[in-house]
Amino acid sequence: MKHIKLYISSILLFICSYTLYAQQSDSVNKETKNVNEAYFYVRGLVKEEDTNEAIEDVNIQINGGAYTASNGAGEFRVRTKIGDELVISHKDFETVYYVVKSDERITLNVRSLASGSYDKTLKKTQNNSFNNLIDSALVYKKKSAEKSIQFVTESLKNSTSVKQNAEAFEVLSDIYMHWKQYDLAVSNYRISLNSFQSNEVKIRLAIAYMMNNNYQESVSVFKDLNTKELSNYQLVELYEGLGDVYYRMKDYKKSISSYNEGLSVAQKYLITPKVTDLNSKIAQSFDASGSTDKAEEYYNNSLSLASKENKKRAVEEKIKFADFNNSNRNFADEIRMREEAILDIEDIETDSVIDIESDFTTQKQNYKIGNALYMQRNYAEAIPYLEKSRAEATERKDLVVEKDATRKLSEVFKESGDYESALKTYEEYTKSVEALYVKKEQQITQAARFNKNIAEQQNRITSLESDRELSESRYQLNQEQNKNQKIIIYSLIGGLLLLLFAAYLMYKYIKQQRLANNLLALKSLRSQMNPHFIFNALNSVNSFIATNDERTANKYLSDFSKLMRAVLENSEQDFIPLEKEVELLQLYTKLEHFRFQDKFEYNITVDKAINVSDFQIPPMLLQPYIENAVWHGLRYKEEKGQLDISIIKKSKDEITITIADNGIGREKSKALKTENQQKQNSKGMGNIKKRVAILNEMYKDKVDVFIDELYQGQAEEDKGTKVVVTLKRD
Repeated sequence: MKHIKLYISSILLFICSYTLYAQQSDSVNKETKNVNEAYFYVRGLVKEEDTNEAIEDVNIQINGGAYTASNGAGEFRVRTKIGDELVISHKDFETVYYVVKSDERITLNVRSLASGSYDKTLKKTQNNSFNNLIDSALVYKKKSAEKSIQFVTESLKNSTSVKQNAEAFEVLSDIYMHWKQYDLAVSNYRISLNSFQSNEVKIRLAIAYMMNNNYQESVSVFKDLNTKELSNYQLVELYEGLGDVYYRMKDYKKSISSYNEGLSVAQKYLITPKVTDLNSKIAQSFDASGSTDKAEEYYNNSLSLASKENKKRAVEEKIKFADFNNSNRNFADEIRMREEAILDIEDIETDSVIDIESDFTTQKQNYKIGNALYMQRNYAEAIPYLEKSRAEATERKDLVVEKDATRKLSEVFKESGDYESALKTYEEYTKSVEALYVKKEQQITQAARFNKNIAEQQNRITSLESDRELSESRYQLNQEQNKNQKIIIYSLIGGLLLLLFAAYLMYKYIKQQRLANNLLALKSLRSQMNPHFIFNALNSVNSFIATNDERTANKYLSDFSKLMRAVLENSEQDFIPLEKEVELLQLYTKLEHFRFQDKFEYNITVDKAINVSDFQIPPMLLQPYIENAVWHGLRYKEEKGQLDISIIKKSKDEITITIADNGIGREKSKALKTENQQKQNSKGMGNIKKRVAILNEMYKDKVDVFIDELYQGQAEEDKGTKVVVTLKRD
């Protein structure tokens, strides 16, 4: 018997310790839990149907409260619950009203109209495998953590952008938050933020820090948020979250201050659910700080507001108010409120099933009414409530309430003097403790298995993320290397282009310099040839004057002046029309014949097939060869000689000019010359060669000169001379 009592005492100690811990955890987490189960996030997209272009700054409200707006990508997310009405409005299309039925992803397609505004179509969307997997993860979030996490893992494999990666880790964190794995939620929210910055995720990270008891980190994240970037609803969440953290830190003054700031924003923008929540939380803070009057005032406010929302919300506040009355030993009001709550819970249960972990169960409320009556020593009325509570708990397999109600019932029987019923009930209590102990052991085993599975899945996800980061770092490194290589290549190409450009400029400069030098050389050569020609012509005039042939000298001077005028007019040009050169040759040859008419006859022939205006020739190019023919070939001939000048068409773009004389020839003429005459003749021919070379360099071999004996290989004493000038057309 002693061992049995010791065994029962050990069980009772374990159960009481566990129950105390659970009650403390429930009291701390109750607000967050209720809100999280009621609310979820709906993701949406607003775009132009034909072009798929996103529409920015679309207002999304819930039941008249301004909550958020679409971003530059046309995306939005809004915290809501089933039954809420989304009001989607924009200046360019009619307002859309949509009742939330689940946490599905939605898309609003709008089409451009002739007026420049939009038509609209609202529909659910599952537009790619990534979204499908994320939506599946959200569907299983509350049903199966393992399945939900598996869908997130698959979505990471299908992620095609940094933003999608961030969304996957955000959903994973939401799953961990639901299953109270707060440390994992913190880690994954941070990974999400590393990929993509989001104020919504930052707020949830701060809440996760708070739930994981990292209060300073939570406050730091909340305070780092830029309030100017937050929507009205997010601003309320910020102040509410700060209030929650300070409440847990037992800094009730700061908690109340933060709640009041959030309440002001919620009231200003008509965010009704938050007005109710914040009144309730302010009441809790005042209660915890010992200001019961203030607490009661705010509880009345929250109860009044909750009654206008829905029965479920009203039940929450009634139960909180009842707990407040219990802690202040106001048992009559507590009992009244719990009885009202039971009626509301029964109405709610007709439409939905309430989990036994929730405060919305009639067995818990009946137990607490029985306990309140017990505290009033009203044992007769307490017994029916406790028996009803125990019966409901047994039916619903709520072992915790069954155990508490049985124990309390045993105490009531004992206090009322019914020791037999007290003993019998106490025996039943020990049985319920044993059953609860077995259940808790099973739950602990399941929790250990659950934690192990969660850890394994998280490790796989962490491995995936590490692989992705490694791949990304390798990609970035390759990109950086490619970038550096491109910079080097472009630099080399740029340097080469600069060198080529510099070489081109240098070549152009050298070419221009060479052209300038050639022009200067041509000018110099022409300036040397003109005086030579003039000197020889004046010698002829001088000979006429010396012989007192004044009339002949005057006629010669008249023709000579015409020739000189033409020569001087053309002296500055590199090329003149062949027609002008022929005129000059005729005039010059006429003058030389006039002087040496007893020494030679001449003939100038131009092929009729040649259009002399089509060809260009350097001025004074042919004159020196005619002069040499007369002065050094025909002048020394004993009998009268012949000078033939012919211009013949060689091809379409080429002609030949032949100057042929039957004089004494080059060798004989050279023998008759004085040393000074040889130098003068050599200098004159040299100038002609230089002119031809420079002109050919400048104009790409336009002129060719060939000099040879006229009667080469024959027995004639006078060999004669033949000069062939080949001229090409441009």
